[in-house]
Amino acid sequence: MELKDKILSSYVAFENDMDMNSDIHEIRMKALENFEKLGFPSKKLEAWKYTSLNVILKNDYCLFPNKETAIDLADVKKYLIQEIDSYKVVFIDGKYNSFLSETTHDTIDVCLMSAALTKPKYKIVIENYFNKIAKQDNLTSLNTAFAKEGAYIYIPKNVEVQKPIQIVNFTTGAEIATMMQPRNLIVVEENAHVQIIERHQSLTSNAVLSNVVTEVFAARNSTVDYYKIQNDNLHASLVDNTYIEQKTNSEVSVHTFSFGGNITRNNLNFYQKGEHINSILKGITIIEEKQHVDHHTLVHHLEPNCESHQDYKGIYDERSTGVFNGKVIVEKEAQKTNAYQQNNNVLVSDKATVNAKPQLEIFADDVKCSHGCTIGQLDDDALFYMQQRGIPKKEGKALLMYAFANTVLDSVKIPEVKKRITKLIAQKLKVNIGFDL
Repeated sequence: MELKDKILSSYVAFENDMDMNSDIHEIRMKALENFEKLGFPSKKLEAWKYTSLNVILKNDYCLFPNKETAIDLADVKKYLIQEIDSYKVVFIDGKYNSFLSETTHDTIDVCLMSAALTKPKYKIVIENYFNKIAKQDNLTSLNTAFAKEGAYIYIPKNVEVQKPIQIVNFTTGAEIATMMQPRNLIVVEENAHVQIIERHQSLTSNAVLSNVVTEVFAARNSTVDYYKIQNDNLHASLVDNTYIEQKTNSEVSVHTFSFGGNITRNNLNFYQKGEHINSILKGITIIEEKQHVDHHTLVHHLEPNCESHQDYKGIYDERSTGVFNGKVIVEKEAQKTNAYQQNNNVLVSDKATVNAKPQLEIFADDVKCSHGCTIGQLDDDALFYMQQRGIPKKEGKALLMYAFANTVLDSVKIPEVKKRITKLIAQKLKVNIGFDL
């Protein structure tokens, strides 16, 4: 049985196990019908021209893991940012783990999506925000149809959350192949501020496919600082669909660090619905072997006097493949827009591949918009100069590549996250250098 048929045939059993209101039931049914019509994306679609899911879709995935697997903190400590005090929402094979988590309902809500979808106290927020900005495309519809568990974060007006929130999904390999559908909803009200760190980590050599959807709503004068750490093993694939709606005077920044995994596809969508908005999209990709990372970004400028800044760096070795498709749309009403987009790539191996497609659609005439893309190799003269100063060639290459990526690290606001990413970069570059922060 093909995966699509298996998913459709299992839906009745899934729904019978859910306690949901009629509105959520209707949303799920429409999403399922949409997925049934569209199926999984293929390279025939322009948006998926350079990324094929065919190989990973051949696995016989378990859709609803039931086996309970115990995990000790010592087994997963290295995947958490333990150096800081934080709230944590931790899932193991799609199930909430209270031992590793620290949730709260004190002033703010950091809890479970399953509770928000079923309990009356969350009804108003769910009615106003759930599935309101998520696209009705193939994989987002699939997630919506089966959305059951994930993180629910609600920050009321004028609240500055004093410590970061970590969202972590672990997969143990209790099944031969596992497909996960995490669904996150983050609502940040007026004048509120929050920092979030998200990670998906497989603890097994068995195949894992995570299809994630996250909706973020940033109200007037709010600030959201979001970090995605993607450093999984070669048997894990991730499709990350993130949708962000911003209101007047808000600032949302998303840093995406892609260092590992089989196939990683990041769909990051910003919708600016107000004036004086700032959207920041930054990323570092360092991969090797036959790994594949695809960044698809969209910033939709709808109103005047707003900014967006995109800066993505990629370092590709061996037979790895990188894709960057960045789209900026400036509507006629969005005068005085300042939109910047930059994508720079280094090919360490002559067998590595990068496909870049920057796009600007500008319908306003009083704007400042620019985009740039470079694909090249390390500067031989700079490397020679460093060797002449006694720096070995391997370490010299690493220093050049670190300097290349450092413009993205400069904007990381959590020192412990910056240190963790710096260590991961050193590991990926296979050098033992103590980078001075």
